[in-house]
Amino acid sequence: MVLAAGLGTRLRPLTNDRPKALVEIAGKTLLEITLARLRVFGVRDVIVNVHHFADVVVDYLHAHDNFGFHIEISREEELLDTGGGLKKAAWFFTEGADADEPFLVHNVDVVSGIDLAKMVSFHLENDALATLAVQKRETSRLLLFDGEGVLCGRRSGAHGAMEMVRRAEVAAPLAFAGIHVLSPRIFTKLHEEGAFSIIPAYLRLAAEGERICAFRADEYAWRDVGRPDSIRAAEQEMRDGGHGEQ
Repeated sequence: MVLAAGLGTRLRPLTNDRPKALVEIAGKTLLEITLARLRVFGVRDVIVNVHHFADVVVDYLHAHDNFGFHIEISREEELLDTGGGLKKAAWFFTEGADADEPFLVHNVDVVSGIDLAKMVSFHLENDALATLAVQKRETSRLLLFDGEGVLCGRRSGAHGAMEMVRRAEVAAPLAFAGIHVLSPRIFTKLHEEGAFSIIPAYLRLAAEGERICAFRADEYAWRDVGRPDSIRAAEQEMRDGGHGEQ
């Protein structure tokens, strides 16, 4: 699933006349870049959620023959946030022959060289409900993981108070990179309704004993391209051959 429904407020004025997913880096849209990364790892079936300039995204994909993918669209008349958007798309992951297979969720405004195949393997080896790509870097929102790399809480900023959802001798603060691997089992456990963020849901599930695991992605190039200055920086990095571009 490519999460592309956001308003892109941090990217204004670039998103005044287009959706965030169609903002360009070095002549390629964020959506094309994300799909190209997924293609490298064998992904061929994708659902994209849309809201802001939704028809523009649909027309763009149609004009490019879906870039060779089977793509479904999940329209959100009202923004459902990450958790609500995922839950609305549950049918895509729970019907058919692949209903037991883990799947990827990827923010459209994240550009990275993270090895997604390795991340999926890690998810399966750890029998996780969810696996989050995380890094040791500064951010205003940090997730806390115990000595086994299992989610145990969160913290606001480097020196903020810790919110622990279960006991842990170690609470390593790590930043979420906007890429998840999920088991379809999660849809039987997401009791939240309407618009909701997936992170509080992960914390609730961790408190209930579910395995929400950390995949350390420190070694990989990564950038949040949700601001105009980060778009410019990413363009330079791509010219230099970064982010695993193919």
